[in-house]
This record gives sequence, structure tokens and C-alpha cells, in this order.
Amino acid sequence: MNIFMTGASGYIGGTVACRLLAAGYHVRGLVRGADKAARLAALGVEPVVGSLDDAATLIAEARRADAVINTADSDHRASVETLIEGLAASGKPFLHTSGSSICADEARGMAASDRVFDDDTPLDPVPAKQARVAIDGLVRAAARRGVHAAVLCNTMIYGNGRGLVRDSAQIPTLAAEGRRSGVVRHVGRGLNVWSNVHVDDVAELYLLALEKAAAGGFYYVENGEAAFRDITAAIARRLGLGAPQDWPVEDAIRTWGESRALYSLGSNSRVRARRARADLGWKPRHASVTDWIEREMPV
Repeated sequence: MNIFMTGASGYIGGTVACRLLAAGYHVRGLVRGADKAARLAALGVEPVVGSLDDAATLIAEARRADAVINTADSDHRASVETLIEGLAASGKPFLHTSGSSICADEARGMAASDRVFDDDTPLDPVPAKQARVAIDGLVRAAARRGVHAAVLCNTMIYGNGRGLVRDSAQIPTLAAEGRRSGVVRHVGRGLNVWSNVHVDDVAELYLLALEKAAAGGFYYVENGEAAFRDITAAIARRLGLGAPQDWPVEDAIRTWGESRALYSLGSNSRVRARRARADLGWKPRHASVTDWIEREMPV
């Protein structure tokens, strides 16, 4: 089976690509520039030089492939529209990567939410996430155009990437601040809770979804949850630093920017991957983000 991937040189996409190769798939990956193309080829991925804005390339690759996996950018609507156009009436699988910040609130680290979403829970996203939710809806609606499309909505991902990029986003951001300043900090009081999942378990689910995902399906991807206060405490222990500190949200915004501070690190995002387990037979193996931080997080 021939797979075309966007984001194959990234953290999620690189790990998924390596898992697909190990399972015997042929993978062609969109990549910018000759240097990354050579590095991707060394992993066994056939590089396709281009960008998400290169509509002709995306359409040609979608028509050539047996299936398409988009792991490049959850918010790039034009590329999703183009890939759907290339796949229309083909019946081919199309997996689109979203993120569970679509469930984010505006807790600013000050409280844990008791609201937990599963795959069928209606969403009322904060304004900053409405465009992403609309893209997810566009993908699911592609089933009516003859595309076997589904959305995989990842939570906080941890673990070392298997491809060209080792580090994820949220935990390395917190660790980098600790290394820079000598103090590990969380937004507000760090009471907000995010669901999480190991990157190797993520890759296993993409493999299953290629064969089993329902057309128009939506699947959260999680195997556990933790409050940011517990995550930063584990980071501090791993780095040999003192107890983590509360950080006023205004200071966090000045360092990390509004979107990252408020929604990636300061919000609640609690979900349950009911459908991935029940319908796709997914059995994730890694259950504790804090154990991974204390034992395996690169220092």
C-alpha cells in the first residue's frame, strides 16, 4: 500500500512514517528543501519536495497514493481542501490530524475542569479554536464526496519521536524554560488538566485507523491525564531543580505567546478515546506521562 504523508519530517508524522515503514507500507512524504529530503530518504521515506500551498503537487500525490495522511498542520484549511479535491470519489482513506485544544477552556491554570469529552460530546470551542473545529468538520463531511476520511484528535503527546524530530511541543517547552531560567514554571497555579498519550501509541493508532476507521469518523487519542502542576514537578525532579513555581499568565504570555500560554499550557483539555479502543481495537501501552518524564525525558 502506497501512502502519501504531509508532515513526514515532523514529530508526529515522522514517528507515524517509521511505524508504517516497519509494517511494510511504502511512504512518500512532503518535505521542504533538499536537505530535509535527503534526511527523510535515509529513513526510508521517498521525499516529495513541495509545500502545503503547492496545490498541483498535493492533488497529484493524492491521486497517485492508495491513502493520504495529513500530519503537517491542523489549521491549514487550504491544504485540506486540496487533498479532499484530489481524493474525491476515490473511496481512499484520508486521515487528518487534529488536536484536543479544540476542547480547551480559559482556565489560565487556576482550576481543574470537571468536563470530560468523548468522541460524541458536542463542542462549543473558544473563538481561537473555531477554525480548527471547522476543518475537522470539513474532513468528516468528505465522506459524502466519496473520500474515506477520518479525524484523529491527539492530546498532549510525549515520548521521543522516531523520525527527524525528537521533541514534542508542550513538555519540552516547560523543560526549556526550566533550563533557561533555573526554575520550572506552570501557568497560573498549574491546576489545569490535560489528557495525554505516548507518541508510539499514537503511531499504532494511525496504523489501525488506515484499515479500520469509519468514513466520517472522529477519534480522540489519549491514554491518561495529568495536571500541569504534577507535570512540572516531574520535570523539576528530572532536571534536578527546585519545586516548580506558579507563574502569572501575563508573564507566561510574554514568554510563550498568547495561544501557547492560554490554550496549550494554561487550559483544561480532558477527553476519552472510547471509540479508538472499542471500534479500532487500539490498546495503548504507555500510561504515565510523569513516569516517562522522570525516567526517559532527555536532559
